[in-house]
Amino acid sequence: MIAGNKFRKLSACEAADFITDGALVGFSGFTPAGAAKAVPRALAARALAMHNRGEKFRIRVLTGASTGAALDDALAEVNAISWRAPYQSSSALRKLINRQETEFVDMHLSHLPQMVEFGFFGNIDVAVVEAVDVTSDGRVYLSTSVGASPTFLRHADRVIIELNQHHSKRLPEMHDIRLLPLPPHRSFIPIDHALSRIGTPFAEVDPAKIIGIVETDEPDGVATFDAPGECSERIADHVVGFILQEMRLGRIPPEFLPLQSGVGNVANAVMARLGQHPDIPPFVMYSEVIQDALVDLLESGSLRGASATSLTLSEPQLAKVYDNMDFFGSRIVLRPQELSNNPGVIRRLGVIAINTVLEMDITGCANSTHVCGGQVMNGIGGSGDFTRNAYLSFLVAPSIAKSGKISTVVPMVSHVDHNEHSVQVMVTEQGLADLRGLGPIERARRIIEKCAHPMYRDYLFEYLEAAPMGHVRHDLKRCFELHQNLLETGSMLPLVIA
Repeated sequence: MIAGNKFRKLSACEAADFITDGALVGFSGFTPAGAAKAVPRALAARALAMHNRGEKFRIRVLTGASTGAALDDALAEVNAISWRAPYQSSSALRKLINRQETEFVDMHLSHLPQMVEFGFFGNIDVAVVEAVDVTSDGRVYLSTSVGASPTFLRHADRVIIELNQHHSKRLPEMHDIRLLPLPPHRSFIPIDHALSRIGTPFAEVDPAKIIGIVETDEPDGVATFDAPGECSERIADHVVGFILQEMRLGRIPPEFLPLQSGVGNVANAVMARLGQHPDIPPFVMYSEVIQDALVDLLESGSLRGASATSLTLSEPQLAKVYDNMDFFGSRIVLRPQELSNNPGVIRRLGVIAINTVLEMDITGCANSTHVCGGQVMNGIGGSGDFTRNAYLSFLVAPSIAKSGKISTVVPMVSHVDHNEHSVQVMVTEQGLADLRGLGPIERARRIIEKCAHPMYRDYLFEYLEAAPMGHVRHDLKRCFELHQNLLETGSMLPLVIA
């Protein structure tokens, strides 16, 4: 379809010249999958040259979620990002954010498209979107992620298409793209099954806005995960055991429910355990990302199909998918993040959600974003979209970190992303705490007993019993004592652990 179209071919450097200092730029990408690559790299080189001449050049960056090294890392390393939303996972960018050199807006991923639609971030000057094809009438066939790209294409003043020849031209067979009308004109979203398709295989853009096309041929660069360790395996066993119990009690229907899992080793371990267990029926996923473990589960038949917004696969697993598109093309659906993370759809389908956190407290609150309350890691991502709306929600983490110098279970989290009104089940390798129907004191006792590491358990029980009486028992003089110990000595319980 690209042959004979009317769009100008540009080098990455020529395309980058259209982006000016202070511009708001919407880049494709949801994880490194489908992220723009050549243009942001050229933009970083241009920014460095300008900075060396004493000239200003910094831009405001919107994406679907995190991106790859060619985008966030490259631009952050030359200090070319003044403002960033809604999520990131770049160590270079993280340093700028925590030094307040880059302003970061951390937000639920399902909210982003609507906020762009309403202009809450201002006008998008340029969208840079990776695709496998584009037609003269403005049909853009996206690559390995959908994310917020359809929204950026609709609202940007000018558009640059990175046409990546590395990816399969059959990827649009997986895409199901539909943009929602603005409130108050929204109606029922007709997704009644994880694999329901309600849109088109392409995004649309006014062809007059396309500045030109940059041809590329490079992989997404998604890293492979390490094999699950003992801690991840034990967490997975607790989650799977609890799901089996819920099935026996009739709280999960015999045909099962769609699953969602976050990114990482624990998520991969849980999914593998579910797929291997003989008592878990074949299931579907309604999630954000499709990771390596899911490819094998699809091949085995344990996973019947998966809906997400991103095909976040290592190169070997992605090649396996491309080599067998006749099989995978009908079993994977990639949607805009406004649909993959839509609270109404998540609740209607009865999704079982599994997400990781940095720390949890004895009241049932959880922190998934900030270390010691102030230093951001990545952001809340889509965990809030699913945790608040899932039929059954698990928040998981190891009970300790850094050889026991840090306890994941604390009296009070240093930053609240998921409060006790949303959290249902907490899990560490030590055990699982089902918090449904429990008042604050019983929640606290169960979390300490089931989830805390033995070296911190006595301390947490003592804290609870010594705290002033109330509906929630907290001692405001001591609630951050473990965090203070960590900051002052490098260990939360220095007398015990050091």
